[in-house]
Amino acid sequence: MKLKYLGHSAFEIEHKNGKILIDPFLVKCPDYDYSNTTDIFVTHGHGDHLGKAPKIAIETGALITAVFELAKYCAKYGVSVNGISLGGWVKYDWGSAIALPAFHSSSADDGTYTGCPVGFLFDIDGKRIFHAGDTCLNSEMKVLKEIYKPDIAVLPVGGHFTMDVESAVIAAQWIGAETIIPMHYNTFPQINADIEKFKECILKQGQKPLVLKIEESVEL
Repeated sequence: MKLKYLGHSAFEIEHKNGKILIDPFLVKCPDYDYSNTTDIFVTHGHGDHLGKAPKIAIETGALITAVFELAKYCAKYGVSVNGISLGGWVKYDWGSAIALPAFHSSSADDGTYTGCPVGFLFDIDGKRIFHAGDTCLNSEMKVLKEIYKPDIAVLPVGGHFTMDVESAVIAAQWIGAETIIPMHYNTFPQINADIEKFKECILKQGQKPLVLKIEESVEL
């Protein structure tokens, strides 16, 4: 299994039967090959997270999993959707996933309400990967460590719309994952972040910072 960073908050998880995409906003890698995508997860309806999800689903037949209202919005494109909500594990042929709280807003570019924002926790081949979506620091993150025990946490660090570096470092400590990957930074001027400071702070509290370049993969 491999995890690949596609810029902003977009990631690919390559599994034995294909690829999972998360928040496929692909401005940082416009030539990315999304063939063999089996599933797309979208944390909320903002354009920089929904991205190319409907287009990719149309072209590949991938299933879009999202909160019910956002899934219903995506279904207007004629794609297959799986409308879910918070707190229940959903099974797939590659493993399972659960939607967990994120503190943000969620609407489509046309103003359509797209339900509550979420993060996703994936359980695949004995590894648990948490993608936080867009969120502020919040005490729900302590439950992640206590109940779900992720191995890897992918956290926004850019500030302005989400956690900044300082808050993400606290979140990492609360979540307790061994490896922490930053996202949602340096795409726009408002979310420029000091990643060296992030790395230094994560190391100081005994965790591993993993800063991926665009289209860089890591074996899990």
